[in-house]
Amino acid sequence: MAAAHQVSAVIFDLDGTLLDTERVTRDILNEFLAAYGKVPDAEKEEKRLGQMYKESTTGVIADYGLPLTVEEYSEAMHPLYLRRWQKAKPLPGVKRLVKHLHKNGVPLALASNSIRRNIDHKLAKLEDWGDCFSVILGGDQVPKGKPSPDIFLEAAKRLGVNPSSCLVIEDSLVGVQGAKASGAKVVAVPSLQSQRQLYSIADVVLYSLLDFHPELWGLPPFEDRIQGALPIDPLFSNVQIGNAILNNLHMVLSDDRTYEFIPDQISGIFFGWAKFKVHGFSKVVIGIGWDFSQQNPERVMHIDFVDSSSRIRTEPMELLVTGYIRKLQSTENILQALSITDEDRRIASDALDLLAFSECANGLHLT
Repeated sequence: MAAAHQVSAVIFDLDGTLLDTERVTRDILNEFLAAYGKVPDAEKEEKRLGQMYKESTTGVIADYGLPLTVEEYSEAMHPLYLRRWQKAKPLPGVKRLVKHLHKNGVPLALASNSIRRNIDHKLAKLEDWGDCFSVILGGDQVPKGKPSPDIFLEAAKRLGVNPSSCLVIEDSLVGVQGAKASGAKVVAVPSLQSQRQLYSIADVVLYSLLDFHPELWGLPPFEDRIQGALPIDPLFSNVQIGNAILNNLHMVLSDDRTYEFIPDQISGIFFGWAKFKVHGFSKVVIGIGWDFSQQNPERVMHIDFVDSSSRIRTEPMELLVTGYIRKLQSTENILQALSITDEDRRIASDALDLLAFSECANGLHLT
C-alpha cells in the first residue's frame, strides 16, 4: 500500500490521547462546584477541553463566579486531580503504537498543554514505554499553548526535523488547530464524540489508535495480528443483555456501570469472553459503536454468542474484551454498522482458542 504522506517523526498529545485522564477526572468539577451551590455548564466545559491550565482555571472561576484566586483554586483542585490521575489508564492502541514506532527508530515527542509538573505526575502511568519519548514539552515551556503552534514547532526543533515532516496525534480541537498551524500532518482521535463533526481540518479522524495504519504515513507497518485478530489490553464490563435481535445476537441494556471501564474511543468489532453465574463461559463477538441519530450521541453494544446453539437467557453477566477485529464499516446506521459477519465469528472463535486471547479469562477478572 503506497503511503499517502511521508513523515519522519511523530508528536503525541498526552491527556485524552495517550492516557484516559479526561474521563477519570470528569466528575471532579461537579463535586467542587457543588460546595458553592453551582452546577457545571456542559457546553462551556466541552469548549475548555485541551486549553492551557491557566486559561481553563481563569475561565472556571469567571464562569461560575467563584470567590477564589487562580492560586487558591489551583491549591484546592490539585490534590483532587492528582488522586484521579493515578487511576488513568493508557487508551486502546497507544502503547502498541508508541513501542512499535520507537522499536523502528522513529523519533517521538510528547507535547501537552498541561504544565510540566503535572505531566511528570502522569508519566508514571506510561510505565516503561514512557521512556520512548526523546522530547517532552508542557504548555508552560513555550510562549503560547495550543491552539498556538508554538509547542509543535518547538517539539519539531528539538527532534531535529522540519514541522512539515511531523505527524501529530491529538484528541482536542485546540490541539488539532495548533498542529495544523505548525504545518504538520494531523491524526485526530476525538475524546468527545459529540464534537466529531468539528474535526474536519484534521488529515484523518479515527475512533481509536487501534485503527491507525503506520504505512499510510510512510512508517513501518504493524505485523502483530494473529490470524486476523489483534490482542488488546483486557477491557472489563458488567452487562445486562436483552432479548435476542437475531439468533444468538443480543443488544446490551446499558446502565451507569456498563461502560465504566470501556473508554469512549472504543468503537468496532471486538471479541472476548462472557461469564454467566450459572452457565459459565461463552465465546462472544462484540460490536460497539455510537448512535449519532440522537441529539446526544449514545453508545450501543451488541453481543453475539459464538458457541451457543440454544437461546441465551436475558441475565446479568461479566464481559471481558480481549481482542479486536475491525472498525465499523459505517456509522450512519448504527444497527447496520454493528452487524457481525460469519467471518467475524470465525476469527473470534479461532483466536479464543489461542493462549494470547484465552489466558486472561482465567486471570484478571473472570474467576
